[in-house]
Amino acid sequence: MLPIRMAGPNPYRDHVQGKANEPITVAALLDRARQLHGARTDCTLGAIYDRLDGHAPRVAVIGGSADHPAHVKDWDTVLRAAVRIWQAGGVPFYFAVPVVCDGTAQSTPGMCYSLQARNAVAAIVVNQMEGQSYHAAFVVQGCDKTPLALVAALAHLDHLRQERGEPPVAATFAPAHVLKGGTIPPETAAQIRALAERSERAGLSDLAEDIRDNLDYILQCSSNEVFQGLFERAVDQGLLSSGDHQALEKALAIHTCDAAGGICAFHGTGNSSRDVVAALGLVHPAVELLTLPPTQAQVNAAVDGLFACLGQPAYGVATVLTENIANAVRVHSALGGSTNLLMHLVAAMVYAGYDFSLWDLERILRVAPVPDIFDYSLTAGRDVFALAQQCCAGQIRGMETVFYELDRQGVPLDLDAPTMTGASWRARLADPRNLPATGVSDNPIILATPRRAVSGVDVLRANWFESAIVKISGLPDALLDTLDDKVALVVYFETEAAAVAALTGSDLAATVLQQPDLPAGLPAALHNYNRGPNDASAATLTAAALTAALLGSPTLRLAVVIGGQGPEAFGMPEMAVPSFRINSNRALRRIVTLITDGRYSGTNFGAAVGHVTPEAGAGGGIATLQSGDLLHLRFRAGRLDLIDGPAFAATGRPQPDARVLATRAPLAAARRIRLEQRARIIAPANRMRYHTDAAHGVVPQAVADAATLDWPVSGSVAVTDKQANTLLARKMPNRI
Repeated sequence: MLPIRMAGPNPYRDHVQGKANEPITVAALLDRARQLHGARTDCTLGAIYDRLDGHAPRVAVIGGSADHPAHVKDWDTVLRAAVRIWQAGGVPFYFAVPVVCDGTAQSTPGMCYSLQARNAVAAIVVNQMEGQSYHAAFVVQGCDKTPLALVAALAHLDHLRQERGEPPVAATFAPAHVLKGGTIPPETAAQIRALAERSERAGLSDLAEDIRDNLDYILQCSSNEVFQGLFERAVDQGLLSSGDHQALEKALAIHTCDAAGGICAFHGTGNSSRDVVAALGLVHPAVELLTLPPTQAQVNAAVDGLFACLGQPAYGVATVLTENIANAVRVHSALGGSTNLLMHLVAAMVYAGYDFSLWDLERILRVAPVPDIFDYSLTAGRDVFALAQQCCAGQIRGMETVFYELDRQGVPLDLDAPTMTGASWRARLADPRNLPATGVSDNPIILATPRRAVSGVDVLRANWFESAIVKISGLPDALLDTLDDKVALVVYFETEAAAVAALTGSDLAATVLQQPDLPAGLPAALHNYNRGPNDASAATLTAAALTAALLGSPTLRLAVVIGGQGPEAFGMPEMAVPSFRINSNRALRRIVTLITDGRYSGTNFGAAVGHVTPEAGAGGGIATLQSGDLLHLRFRAGRLDLIDGPAFAATGRPQPDARVLATRAPLAAARRIRLEQRARIIAPANRMRYHTDAAHGVVPQAVADAATLDWPVSGSVAVTDKQANTLLARKMPNRI
């Protein structure tokens, strides 16, 4: 083996402390690999010294904290990577980063730290890579927002080093395997079915069917959260004791996670991150979708791909990211990924030095429609674990199959973009073996024939906010038809806890209609505007019949607004639990649109509007809405406008008018005081002040200020000037 030498400065040649400190860490790492895996190397302290002195590639193997299920098997992969790095002529080092699990943090103050942890991890990685002068990284990729934190950090460092005239930073990612879903014990399932039967006998058929529906899901932390809401409804109705509730909760919890850990099998932020990082070209196909930790041969393939790219500017992380960003955005849409990823992708580009925002993502998506080719189902055996099984069996090739099918559907992809195999996508797709989605004949998840013409996330506008996003892939056409071009009555909450309590209750809609301050003509106007072709006019109905129609048909629509959840106000927690409460309640999911300046995971379905900017904490219009306001929901037109309430009650015609918000300065000021008081539960060191808004990635202002490069770069997105001017004026959010 010929020695490998890196170009650029070598801090170890002239400064002895590094050569004194580092050899024992490398030797300990490789000795542990020998003990665990039987790997043998020619590693001695003298050999390590010689490589450091000779400027061999110093490669950081980056893992995560073992208190997250995705990282419980990290050591297997870390040590295999260390061995191969040494065999390839490099010097392996290891460090780990903290990983906040969004599932664990749900409904606790920890959720206020979750998004901030992304930026904290990015800073940690840059610190460690700079402090120890590492050239490259092998990343054991985990869950939630951490993968994109690592992409952002390494792209940031790559951009910085190339500005300094130093060699590029290269990285390859090895995602944790997919965690196999749990199984509900037979005796527990029987108790839950008995609860459904008791609910039906009590006349609560909706609750009974909601319970039965959730029994069909694979057992994951997300389905546990849904059961929690259903059990609370049953307790509220006297159908389940608190003690029995706790016993059921325990039985489900201890059978949820497989002992081997991994990334949960639902298509949440963890697996959406898997999709996106792979689509960015940063994952070797040998380790992309596995059901067990990777073998030595699989790790070897990823490390060898990394070493083939070392020192080449075309394979620096910032360059690979930038050349693949449009590919990743389209793949994310086609696979119906988490809404969180839009913000994280923007953040990664800003860290890479680009003046990039939500409007640029929208610009990519508006070039051509992206079809839905991901037939994912947690009730029909089509979870991500099943997808990994199909890939491991050699029936399809994961991301390469996705690229092949999207290209076949005419979706614009940059197939000449680089990937960390040392080859472009075009070169990778040149081998046709097991490439088409038709390779899976039994229960396919990646589809050759799209199930829907459009998918992904849409950007929304309104006369009371600048931008928001909605996951249209989680809004089926039938549900969209019931919610689009409807007038919704606002029900406002200042905290997630208050919203969850109201949504867990049995009759939110009836409670809203009983409010004494509703304008006299409003129920009739709502019914007439929202009614279907077979519903009678309000003029022919008695007051009692009108109420029954509003609740039973139903023609009432509710906009449940949870304000004060943005990054500045409260760290931008996920609103997953309110979303679960709505979508596990058949009476609510057909009438409620959930709107917040907080964020959502990939597990949300239905009409869930998030990332409202400006947020309440920054004086946005969401801080001045109140219960009783009316919103005209026009999802297909991309607008959610506040309308003149009295005029609508009188005429039945929605007239956009937000002037009333200007009269609510006292309301906004009082809320701002409460926001400041509530923010004190977050440690001052971790409050997200001096950050950009959600449309600009929620990154530290100092990072945004340094992001001055223009985007798009040549070839990164196919869009004509006419399209750009007509469809989206860049950075001008008030498109009508």
